[in-house]
Amino acid sequence: MAKILIVDDEPDIRALICRYAKHEGYDTAEASDGLEAVDICRSEDFDVIIMDAMMPELDGFSACKKIRAAKDIPVIMLSARGEEYDKLFGFETGADDYVVKPFSPRELMARIKVVINRHVKTSPNKIKVGDMEIDTLGRNVYIDTEKAELTAKEYDLLLYLVKNIGVVLTREQIIENVWGYEYYPTDRTVDWQIKQLRSHIGKCRDNIVTVRGVGYKFEIEK
Repeated sequence: MAKILIVDDEPDIRALICRYAKHEGYDTAEASDGLEAVDICRSEDFDVIIMDAMMPELDGFSACKKIRAAKDIPVIMLSARGEEYDKLFGFETGADDYVVKPFSPRELMARIKVVINRHVKTSPNKIKVGDMEIDTLGRNVYIDTEKAELTAKEYDLLLYLVKNIGVVLTREQIIENVWGYEYYPTDRTVDWQIKQLRSHIGKCRDNIVTVRGVGYKFEIEK
């Protein structure tokens, strides 16, 4: 279950976002200003932060910079100011998206989903992308916390695709980086291995996209 931190000095707005987020199945936490948000993020991790731009104590832009300097947590900025300058400033401080108030709660939920799905989280031993988490130390893959049973080669192939997310990889590139030329696998070997990998990663099978006449790429919902 994805976890969201909602930061706004207006209780009604926090309550509104919480209600819709919980309806979508998200776990939520709240902060009433930027300082509180920074403190919470020192001890907890979140999949996304919804951050109001204008707050007392510490504004959202400053809080975003402090949090992103320490942790790789995506931030959706909320603001009543919708000028191009304000949006650009928000992105420059590290925000991943910018939503102008008043906003549609349903649209915000859709934006949350997009940001979570496209954000690749990395740590020394883990990569999280969408509903998939790869434990690089244990060479394990989890789909919604359920372990996927992969062969060693399927794991190597998946890791190579995920590390190049959004990039179209030719069969030759895949062969070189996953098998090495000493084995001399064929294009058909790559296609067969992709088919096997897809069958073992459940709901994430569609993240591996065939690019006709070229090869494959790993992508997540836009």
